[in-house]
Amino acid sequence: MRIVNIGSANIDYTYAVDHFVRPGETLASGQVERAAGGKGLNQSISLARAGCSVWHGGRIGRDGEFLRALCRENGIHTEYLETVDTPTGHAIIQVVPEGENAILLYGGANRAIDRDFGERILAACGPEDILVLQNEISCVNEILEMAARRRLAVALNPAPMDDQLDPERLAAVRWLILNETEAEALSGETAAEAQLDVFRKRFPDTVVILTVGCEGAWYQDAGQRFPIGACPVTAVDTTAAGDTFIGFFLGAWIRSGDARQSMRMATKAAALAVSRPGAVPSIPYWEEVQSSPWEPAE
Repeated sequence: MRIVNIGSANIDYTYAVDHFVRPGETLASGQVERAAGGKGLNQSISLARAGCSVWHGGRIGRDGEFLRALCRENGIHTEYLETVDTPTGHAIIQVVPEGENAILLYGGANRAIDRDFGERILAACGPEDILVLQNEISCVNEILEMAARRRLAVALNPAPMDDQLDPERLAAVRWLILNETEAEALSGETAAEAQLDVFRKRFPDTVVILTVGCEGAWYQDAGQRFPIGACPVTAVDTTAAGDTFIGFFLGAWIRSGDARQSMRMATKAAALAVSRPGAVPSIPYWEEVQSSPWEPAE
């Protein structure tokens, strides 16, 4: 079994600030870092560090060739990662002392993904492969349609949530992994259990994993629903926490098929990620998560 992730690859510029920039304000930053990022790339690295066989599909500009090298360093296959004339997508990230972040995103080459590109990748997928998608690339609806036609198992993280994503496509998704903000946009509800109620009615065959920040996460499938608490950790930087959670949930699921064990490992991995600065550098390895003394409340 392999995981094919058609996802974004970005160059992240992270600025340490006392507070998020206000309208009309010019704010000085005492620290800036340039690093690899993008939800797609972060999730591919998380999946690889969780022990999965990962193929990353996407597009980068010539300014992003170091991202290809980073994939290879992490054991990620790059046959589906194309270089185009469009500049690589990038993000400007503000991080405040409490560890929260605010992000300005430029799509770049991530928005140059088209139907032909998706068809070429999906044509090479086998029936046992898992397709991973986020909403940081173009052509998401078309790729979901093609994946449904091929009956591929799809894990979708609909982030960042916008009007591009067609909710009608979600019925064919096997794993829908999202946060409270995305869940509210899709369900119209504000409370976690009310959101899950809506998803159970609309997508009864879909596993829904709803992350709720410092309160932990919820798991729901056709037969069960349960919460899992967050690990007791002081957040330094939350940038890649959700991407880490997704990678380790799927990595644990592939190993065991056990929902509670998979949620536990994902929660522990996310706790390690938020305790460290940066995106890719914060993503742990499977062995670290196994040996972590932090345990989620259940």
